[in-house]
Amino acid sequence: MLLAAIPSPSVNGFHLGPLYIHFYGLMYVVGIGLAVHLGRRRWQAAGGDPALVEDVAIWGVPFGILGGRIYFDLTTPAAIPPHWWGPVAVWDGGLGIWGGVALATAVCVWRLRRAGASVPGMMDALAPCLLIAQAIGRIGNYFNQELFGGPTSLPWGLEIDPAHRPAGYLQNATFHPTFLYELIWDLLLAAVLIRLGRSGRARPGGLFPLYVTGYSAFRIFEESLRVDYSQYFLGLRLNFYIASLTALAGLVWFVLLQRRRAPREADAEIAEPAEAGETGVRAG
Repeated sequence: MLLAAIPSPSVNGFHLGPLYIHFYGLMYVVGIGLAVHLGRRRWQAAGGDPALVEDVAIWGVPFGILGGRIYFDLTTPAAIPPHWWGPVAVWDGGLGIWGGVALATAVCVWRLRRAGASVPGMMDALAPCLLIAQAIGRIGNYFNQELFGGPTSLPWGLEIDPAHRPAGYLQNATFHPTFLYELIWDLLLAAVLIRLGRSGRARPGGLFPLYVTGYSAFRIFEESLRVDYSQYFLGLRLNFYIASLTALAGLVWFVLLQRRRAPREADAEIAEPAEAGETGVRAG
């Protein structure tokens, strides 16, 4: 017998005059705003100009949304709303995080290089902020009754209305709230990255690949639970493979950064043989 469950909301937005504000979009706006605020503080603490964070966000956010929607359209074409505006309806179907991060990162790197700023430094400053933004964005999934896993009788099972249950699960009432699992993981990973950055144990630029690795590793687990619509390949969800590849790529990226010698270390190793040679000449 089910003793407790998380109820689903009865609405997914509210009216503001003639406009209907979707909680999904509102949560992304709140998340992005908080990420920019925290990013400014972290970048300033690293000695950078905080105004640069806003400049990067002006370019990165729209391209991130564009990249996220392109990824969604390409990987789940059957889920595109059957209207002329369906491919751009981010409130219906949402965004693909990997497409958004990839395109936004490429545009931000271009912008940072034009500004003559440190790309690794900015990436380190923003990595935890992106996770916090993603965590807040997942609240929007709750209001949309999406991104849930298989049936469960656990006390934190999520009630899903019949209209939102996938085929084959109409008889089930409560499901794993995988969006909530991801929200918690994102906040924990953000805290770990912040602490690691303060410890100085990671080389400059190392926090961003750890963000990619940590988030993608969790998505491997999450994709094994989810039952909402997805493209499948060899019996597994397409995003399972994407998560596995990006987790591996992020890990390799981080290891290569850690093993790469810092400029001062390389200079010191070059200087030592020279000094030894000079000593030998003088002795002769």
